[in-house]
Amino acid sequence: MLNAISIRMTKELKDIVLVIGLGSPIMCDDAVGLKIAEEIENLKIPGIETRQEAIGGLEILPVVRGYRYAIIVDCIQTGGVEPGTVMIFDLDDFDSTVVPASAHDFNLATAFSIGKDLEPETMPEMVKYVAVEAADIQTLSETMTPAVEAAVPSAVNAVLYLAEEFRSS
Repeated sequence: MLNAISIRMTKELKDIVLVIGLGSPIMCDDAVGLKIAEEIENLKIPGIETRQEAIGGLEILPVVRGYRYAIIVDCIQTGGVEPGTVMIFDLDDFDSTVVPASAHDFNLATAFSIGKDLEPETMPEMVKYVAVEAADIQTLSETMTPAVEAAVPSAVNAVLYLAEEFRSS
């Protein structure tokens, strides 16, 4: 009986939009995800929960478990766009990066794939990424480059737009 109750409870996902800002506060542009999550948290919008995390790989799974919607906010370095460019990705956009690796080398796409294989009933139904093209993620600095700092308001708007899309779907 206990197993049936715990299974039923895990299938009830929270209808809250979880916004997770990823990054390091001391690695220049890598802090942008944290800053965006902080800005959204300061807005105190009902139905949006925020987290600021310095994690990656499989460590993301316990953070997103139990939420219907998740928006991951982070920097990215594609080299194909100007620093400060805000981009929105679906989880499927990273399918080509899902590869077997050691437990220490899993990227987020691989982690979500594993999570959906192991516990599909606890993983978010909808995941989006808001990424800001970074100029510098290697310099030890608590200050972001001007282009990335200037992109924060646009990235906040992108997250709020996606959150509204999730809630209206």
